[in-house]
Amino acid sequence: MKQITVVGSGVMGKGIAYTAAIAGFKVYLNDLKEEILQEAKKEIEKLLNGSIEKGFITKGQFNHAMENIQYETSLEKAAKNADLVVEAVLEKMELKVEIFQNLDVLCSKETVLATNTSTMSPTEIGAQTSRPDKVVAMHFFNPVHKMKLIEIIRGLETSDETMAFVKGISDQLNKEAVEVNEFPGFVTSRMNCLIGNEAMNLLMEGVASAEDIDKSMKLGLNHPMGPLELADLVGLDSRLRNMEYLYETLGEKYRPSPLLVKYVKAGRLGRKSGKGFYDYQ
Repeated sequence: MKQITVVGSGVMGKGIAYTAAIAGFKVYLNDLKEEILQEAKKEIEKLLNGSIEKGFITKGQFNHAMENIQYETSLEKAAKNADLVVEAVLEKMELKVEIFQNLDVLCSKETVLATNTSTMSPTEIGAQTSRPDKVVAMHFFNPVHKMKLIEIIRGLETSDETMAFVKGISDQLNKEAVEVNEFPGFVTSRMNCLIGNEAMNLLMEGVASAEDIDKSMKLGLNHPMGPLELADLVGLDSRLRNMEYLYETLGEKYRPSPLLVKYVKAGRLGRKSGKGFYDYQ
């Protein structure tokens, strides 16, 4: 049985841990504080109970996940026997680098280290370790247990063996993988951020309501979710960090919408705060 360690128990970390557990992996979910992990445990178990009640998972998958997800505040204990570590923390390069430097010391030399970033450079992260050939980006999508895609981003030094390993893991997670050569924003984030940013500008300019902008994209272009709904789901603070990074690296067309900046300053962060482009309270 392979062990996957997930660092960070936010929305993406919980989703990756759940998905790995029902796929048969032993999973360690790591975060800084016990109370944060207990909240993550409660939400994962709620999802497991709902999934088995609706027939989405088998009794065996349910039992395995309940028994084999460990919640651990010590990064050393969580990562020391991992075959794969997936970092799923905030999109802040200095934070990711610090975590990868720690993992480089704590993990076996054979352990593959992956970042769940949607925009940032696995080359830059890997260069801060002694194993750049074993550093890669695995970009999962929210909600992880429903979304079929994983973008696998090859850094400059990422080896063929590492790429083959994470593609194999992706198959075991019942996901479809696409290989992307590193460039800021990869494929999906570049496209998605542009669409979402333009939707925000349309709303700011009074061209249409949030509801009608989203309806236009869903019914006219067959998108499963409108761009403003999606931004609320992702978190407007996360979207702003992504836009700022793309603006810095790719230029003017990625300048964040002033409306996005205003909403984040006001604390309107989307679903997680109860209000974004829509009211969830």
